[in-house]
Amino acid sequence: MTCTKPFIACALIATLTPATWAQSKVEMYGIVDAAIRHTTNEGAAGNGSLTQMIGGGMSQSRFGINVTEDLGGGLRAIANLENRFLADSGQVAAASFFQQSWVGLQSSTFGRLTMGRQYNVLFDLVTTTYASYPYSPYFEAYKPEIGFSLGARASNMLKYTAEYGAFRGGLQYSPSEDSPTGGRTAGGFLRYAANGFALGAAYQTLQFGSGRKIEAWTLGGSYRIDKWYFNLGYGENKLDGGPLTAPLDLAVLSGIWSGSSITNGNFGGPAFLVANKRDITKVGFGYQLTPQINLGAHYFRTNQSGPTLAGDTHGDFITVALDYAFSKRTDAYIEADRTSLKGNANLNGGTTAGPKSRNGYTIGLRHRF
Repeated sequence: MTCTKPFIACALIATLTPATWAQSKVEMYGIVDAAIRHTTNEGAAGNGSLTQMIGGGMSQSRFGINVTEDLGGGLRAIANLENRFLADSGQVAAASFFQQSWVGLQSSTFGRLTMGRQYNVLFDLVTTTYASYPYSPYFEAYKPEIGFSLGARASNMLKYTAEYGAFRGGLQYSPSEDSPTGGRTAGGFLRYAANGFALGAAYQTLQFGSGRKIEAWTLGGSYRIDKWYFNLGYGENKLDGGPLTAPLDLAVLSGIWSGSSITNGNFGGPAFLVANKRDITKVGFGYQLTPQINLGAHYFRTNQSGPTLAGDTHGDFITVALDYAFSKRTDAYIEADRTSLKGNANLNGGTTAGPKSRNGYTIGLRHRF
């Protein structure tokens, strides 16, 4: 077709032909969640209690940006940036300002490939296949299941995921980049979901700075029927060889197994230093009482062991939550939980003496946008 417009206009039209008009979309999203939480048996002696406002009860507060650009032929460019913060204080929730920061390509035929800091395959499998609360998918202030997912995220990750019918799978790899704390990861997951039923398994390794590795795997499923939701799962973390001895290795493992929050199904105590394996079994249900009200209850049993009896201990975690939806975006919730440890372990998150049991009670409000 001949252009009858002035030369400059014709040139501009030629450069903006439909083939080059990539459709781009930038979407901002987030959650603001604040709650009042009361816990018993606080302090080194376990003889106190603590009432506080927390910046995330049902969910950790966050804001993020999703970017999608249609490149044509079923190919899209995608990117994500997500910051986690504490709604009660406005402070950043973690040392990393962005808990997710990745860019990639997605094909309608071949799946998607992403690069950057993102969720690992263990977290992907648990939260999509047998989440404790399908609408959350776990209770942020009390989440024993997440403590077995090797930190839930990994930096420097190359991840490929694909979905074919009822099957979905993924692979991940992260180089250590010669970091003194390690960080090399490798793993994959596979899940099947159809007609209210979901089943899947995942496996991942994490290498420490010394070259030692920890292996993790999980298997579980869920089933929805009418107003009921049931889930069952198992996870295991195991070191290759005996307990770790290198200080930097122990610091990394402490962040996974002990950490700053015992609500992740973690605990400290002298037994931590002589252990090389942990596992968790979870079982729970949910019931939708009304279109606005959801009730859920879950039990978690964790076991820790080592080459000697000194590393053996276990913990029991129970949580019950009720959620009321004012709308699709705003809900209120109440929750109660109980933690009980046996053996040479405690709830201080360290290696000193401390309380072995704790009750927690949470009431909060969440808005998603």
